[in-house]
Amino acid sequence: MAAGRLQGSARRLGWLAGLILPLALALGWEMAVALKWADGRLLPTPSRIYATLAGLAASGELLDHVLATLQRVGLGFVFGVAAGTVLGAVSGYWTAVRRLIDPTLQALRNIPSIAWVPMFILWFGIFETSKIILIAVGVFFPIYLALSGAILGVDRKLVEVGRIFGFSHREMITRILLPATLPAYVIALRSGLGLGWMFVVAAEFMGAEQGLGFLLVDGQQTGRPAVILASIVSFACLGKLTDWLLAAVSVRFLRWQDSFKPAE
Repeated sequence: MAAGRLQGSARRLGWLAGLILPLALALGWEMAVALKWADGRLLPTPSRIYATLAGLAASGELLDHVLATLQRVGLGFVFGVAAGTVLGAVSGYWTAVRRLIDPTLQALRNIPSIAWVPMFILWFGIFETSKIILIAVGVFFPIYLALSGAILGVDRKLVEVGRIFGFSHREMITRILLPATLPAYVIALRSGLGLGWMFVVAAEFMGAEQGLGFLLVDGQQTGRPAVILASIVSFACLGKLTDWLLAAVSVRFLRWQDSFKPAE
């Protein structure tokens, strides 16, 4: 019991250790501006950013922007994961399909996200559809690439054992390929989620009236650097929170792993 309490305390302290660097940087900049060593006009102090966030939260404006952005990222993530999983799985499992679709998808993967914006506006308008599709595109490629690569990287001996036992396609997928590719797939989900948060900024440039990306642009157009940084901080916090939730859920599916334990 005592050992369990010690381990729990160690985990909490480890989590708190991650706050040391951002808090030190924030405190350092606050002190530099207070002592007149630096100008806080273009790069506001953390106290000003906090005051801006508090004011936006008190007015209800921040919640509206956060919910709008969360909805777009959530829908784009779901559609991107669905498409990336299906195409990544069939591309990794069937050589004929990979030869057919992989060259085209690899070429499309290298197109910058901002390059899609004009076409998506022409095709889907400036409303929610174009924004969600743009986010889904960003999420799609890391899922597709990681899953197809993970399937191709499965140990050949495992596949041969499945064939010796006469596994069907469904059994081969559920009993061999799925467990073997799950760790890489989880990493791909987290990577795709991160790109979803990046792509939502470009998406909210497309005529959005709400969202953290809109708030960021509004701060730039009205010359309010505190609002710009408040938007960036909100993106960072929400991105970290959703990544932590995804990682926490995925741990339940990877308990069977006898993985490396890094040194303390």
